Amino acid sequence: MTEGTTRPKARDLNNVIRYTMWSVFKVTEPCPGNREGLGDEVTELLEQAAGKDVVTRGLYDVGGFRADADYMFWWHAPTSDDLQDVYSRFRRTGLGRHSEPVWSAMALHRPAEFNKSHIPAFLAEEEPRNFVSVYPFVRSLEWYLLEDSERRAMLAEHGKMARDYPDVRANTVACFSLNDYEWMLAFEADELHRIVDLMRHLRGAAARRHTRVEIPF
Repeated sequence: MTEGTTRPKARDLNNVIRYTMWSVFKVTEPCPGNREGLGDEVTELLEQAAGKDVVTRGLYDVGGFRADADYMFWWHAPTSDDLQDVYSRFRRTGLGRHSEPVWSAMALHRPAEFNKSHIPAFLAEEEPRNFVSVYPFVRSLEWYLLEDSERRAMLAEHGKMARDYPDVRANTVACFSLNDYEWMLAFEADELHRIVDLMRHLRGAAARRHTRVEIPF
């Protein structure tokens, strides 16, 4: 976003369909001696993708957090085809050829059911934070059969409980039928412990009773 411009308004962003994807890889072979060249190749690819509005939100070191993975890309783009294209092109780079996929999930922005002002941080063009926790999420079977008023009240409580953590930025996007989940949640913060504290605090929300899957990838 250029200096002097304002962030898009929620009502405008809710008219936008934008896809996002998290893709996790493991290095399977020793990289050749010219590691700088490998990095330059990936940088060039990501810059070319950015020219087509395929944004790399982040490239994260997940070593130690996962025993089976080394790094994760977070992309977002106008279409699912765009994301598949950057994914496939990365697989053909030197680093991509020395890595194998571990996990990947795609989702897209849809307006929040009850709070239309709830916009993913990436879509609102907020600056990326230092850390991200990616949560695939599945509600209980009963959740979608509850009265709207009951679900609205539980989600309102959930939102109020997060007010003391304004530095933890939420990205909630839908993935019904795109993979094994219903929602993808990505929480960003500059300090990792803030994500941990918020997630622990939210365990006390009534909506927690209607969670089937809530395990980071």
